[in-house]
Amino acid sequence: MSDMTSTADAPRSPGRPRSVRADEAIIEATLDLLAEGSSIETLSIEAIAARAGVGKATIYRRWSGKDALLLDALRRLKGILPQPAGHSVRDDLVLLVGAVGHNIDPRAAKIMPCLVPEVNRSPDHFQLYQNIIEPRRKLMREVLRRGVASGELRADLDIELTMALLTGPMLIQRMLRWHPELDDRILPEPVVDAVLEGIRPR
Repeated sequence: MSDMTSTADAPRSPGRPRSVRADEAIIEATLDLLAEGSSIETLSIEAIAARAGVGKATIYRRWSGKDALLLDALRRLKGILPQPAGHSVRDDLVLLVGAVGHNIDPRAAKIMPCLVPEVNRSPDHFQLYQNIIEPRRKLMREVLRRGVASGELRADLDIELTMALLTGPMLIQRMLRWHPELDDRILPEPVVDAVLEGIRPR
């Protein structure tokens, strides 16, 4: 997977305008095939084109290859990035932690767990995963740094470790249903409050 950069939004030269309907059909076909059991390795442009009802050339006019298409499709699956209001570090963390492992699209429940072994086996697939989640990590990193700057959080805070402490419980509960008695809908607040107890100034 050599090209991890999406080309779907790259500037286009003058010519026939792109069809939004074709774009949607291609993305939907990609997600459908993944949800039905296709792995990243076995998923082909030919299969995607056939499911979407377009030619391969139509896909290659929009994306440089399968890697770029997958990046856009999986970003779609994750949904829109949450936007912290910036008024309260706690409230912003609750918002971001609540988005961890939360997907509106029901296909995510079938797709995301299946990506884990592929991410662990392949450095290229691992990089694809990192490209998807890094914008979300960046948002949380910014909130924590703002808390350090304002004095709400400890000056010696380990930002990366804190993000792992915040996101870990949500991932294990939502992906593995680790504890059936824990309600992941209300879990973000107690998780954030528990971590804040350890990262506020002494």
